Amino acid sequence: MRLHVVYTDADMAARVTVLTLLAMVAFAANSLLARVAIRDGLIDASSFTVIRLVSGALALWLLVRLRSGNRAAAEGTLAGAAALFVYAAAFSFAYLELSAAMGALILFGAVQVTMIGVGLVRGDRLSAAQWGGLAAALIGLVGLLSPGLRAPPVGAAALMLVSGVAWGVYSLLGRGVRDPLAATAGNFVRAAPASLGLLLVSASALHGSTLGALYAVASGVVASGAGYAVWYSAMPAMSAPVAGSVQLSVPVIAAVGGVLFLAEPVSTRLAVGAVAVLGGVAVVIVAPVLSERRRSRPGVSR
Repeated sequence: MRLHVVYTDADMAARVTVLTLLAMVAFAANSLLARVAIRDGLIDASSFTVIRLVSGALALWLLVRLRSGNRAAAEGTLAGAAALFVYAAAFSFAYLELSAAMGALILFGAVQVTMIGVGLVRGDRLSAAQWGGLAAALIGLVGLLSPGLRAPPVGAAALMLVSGVAWGVYSLLGRGVRDPLAATAGNFVRAAPASLGLLLVSASALHGSTLGALYAVASGVVASGAGYAVWYSAMPAMSAPVAGSVQLSVPVIAAVGGVLFLAEPVSTRLAVGAVAVLGGVAVVIVAPVLSERRRSRPGVSR
């Protein structure tokens, strides 16, 4: 006898919320791990990228095998793998020169423009309340990061911009996947061999340590591999503009992580900025749900 589980709308909304929160925490963890490993000189950018992608590919392939046995087959696409590789490589090299604050601002600004722009072209629309929430989140993010910002090096800023666009493309490609775990595994398996070329390009600059390699493995297996599979699971339930807006929460989570794990000080600016960003993102997510409930009430015209 096969048991069929039926999800209500409330159950589905709660599931997507939890998955999205887990994915955003994973994305923030990537920033923290890269900040510590690359900017502190524990490992070079090429080695970090290679270990991150290869370890993620191995872990995801193993999970797919354990789940499906001999029938296991990694899915994904060449486009997804290319976007993943470009994102990961540009992200690592950009953090050689960028501060964490400036890197986050450029990265997620590019993600926003990419995902919202593509969504609007495809016919997705934001309500007035959602535009207001997005504006509040952007203002809160700039206010949170701006006191520590300086004019960035042009090359590093361009790399982070490329990384953000690539991540936006990778996220958009995940909206239609049937099996998030298999798709993520396939993308990593395809991207990992390409990353090995980075070792040849930057052979003279290679260096590392055991701790730096462990940070890269943590980034690949947990923050990237598992995190991206979770994100692919949540993505189909969101429009592109909403999915882009949600990711504005990542710099805030990273800042909180810095307080908890890197002994960075708590400030009023952090608290106010966090409330503005997370509150704005909440409006973007909740506004269409409230609007639909109002329209569905008896006596309310559609």
